[in-house]
Amino acid sequence: MKKLLIANRGEIAVRIIHSAHKMGIATVAVYSDVDRDAPHVQLAGEAWNIGGPDSASSYLDMDKIIAVAKSSGADAIHPGYGFLSENAAFAERVTSEGIIFVGPSPESIRVMGSKLEAKATVSAYDIPMVPGTEAAITDAEAAMEIARKIGFPILIKASAGGGGKGMRIVEKEGDLASQMERAISEAKAAFGDGAVFIEKYVSSPRHIEVQVLADTHGNTVHLFERECSIQRRHQKVVEEAPSSVLTPELREKMGQAAIHVARSCNYVGAGTVEFLLDASHNFYFLEMNTRLQVEHPVTELVTGKDLVRLQIEIAMGQELPFKQEDLALKGHAIELRVYAEDPLNNFLPSTGTLETYQLPSGPGIRVDNGFKEKMKVPIYYDPMLSKLICYANDRTEAIQLMLKAIENYRVEGVETTLSFGSFVMQHPAFKSGEFDTHFVKQYYDPEVIARTREYKAHLAALVAFSEYLKDRKILRLPNA
Repeated sequence: MKKLLIANRGEIAVRIIHSAHKMGIATVAVYSDVDRDAPHVQLAGEAWNIGGPDSASSYLDMDKIIAVAKSSGADAIHPGYGFLSENAAFAERVTSEGIIFVGPSPESIRVMGSKLEAKATVSAYDIPMVPGTEAAITDAEAAMEIARKIGFPILIKASAGGGGKGMRIVEKEGDLASQMERAISEAKAAFGDGAVFIEKYVSSPRHIEVQVLADTHGNTVHLFERECSIQRRHQKVVEEAPSSVLTPELREKMGQAAIHVARSCNYVGAGTVEFLLDASHNFYFLEMNTRLQVEHPVTELVTGKDLVRLQIEIAMGQELPFKQEDLALKGHAIELRVYAEDPLNNFLPSTGTLETYQLPSGPGIRVDNGFKEKMKVPIYYDPMLSKLICYANDRTEAIQLMLKAIENYRVEGVETTLSFGSFVMQHPAFKSGEFDTHFVKQYYDPEVIARTREYKAHLAALVAFSEYLKDRKILRLPNA
């Protein structure tokens, strides 16, 4: 591999470029009209414009991206996450053109991209699964019969879905028909596929995922777990490694289950197997993400492994440079996704210009960033600006470091989730480790953030007034 095209934008494009450059691999960036001045464009060895601001005419346009790869002489494409990263047709197109796809095979992506097919594929390995349907369903009466059998509450989920789209919790029989209609409609709009399935809703679950790596030489390992239970609208906001609730025995059991899932579809590359963990610490297979995860930095910090580099090496046909017994957890890492969203207004996207944009730094503080000062935050893409990751000897230290780092962020021009991150870090439920995916619903209070802002503004005003009085006093002193 001599030249790598990164078919993505923002902080993940920057992240991939850094690892590629360390390996001596030339890089090619692609960008839409609104990303012309973005950091990933400036960092890459060369950059090519691929169209208008909307994703469909730029980052989702397979023809344009493959054409740039050919024109630039790139012999490999890294899809990052989002956009085309889990598109089996894109992976197939890339490989058919004789270009290396830094990721799993098109078949693995296809199998794991369907939640129903994924469950059928891993069923031979005796991996626990949430009770539910084994096939897609659109008939409300048939759905009612199944729901009564497994018991309410139930969860309706889009088979081709993710990110909470096409997902509905149904508490009682009377709501099933309407919620199913909405889920099917949303799934069609988001994924072009209205297939849904039903499963038992696990109350008070924790969302635990396991990082796996597999090479072309038959080696598959897990790099332990990530706790991803702090979510809003079914999307993760805070992640950490390791989880505060897993025993060494449960960690190993879940790790081995994740390896079995990867082997069930002949997986190659970096992937993540997601599980639900109930209040009794029973775990259930949820799905497999056939790509790099947004939260991969916390795994990198607690294992000391560069996952992007390993992805590239695996794509080049190299064998994993370590075995399972060589891997160990060290320290604790927490990640906060810094979104341009207003936590006081139901986390709605906040667009505008980054008038001030200064990032924290120091020992144990890492920021994976995709923006710079005076850039506009576009409305066309996911509103994540950066990821703040803090690493320390233990969880308590990591939380304190995160609070300090949040205080040292300087962002003006848009609202961000930094204040929400501070709220989470200081909440007793999070600090104790006793929380689940309902944290936001149970504990989040925007008024706490509003009062904190008012208090800080009041303090700032007092300091400013004090300085004003000092200046006046100096001005009144008689000339010497």
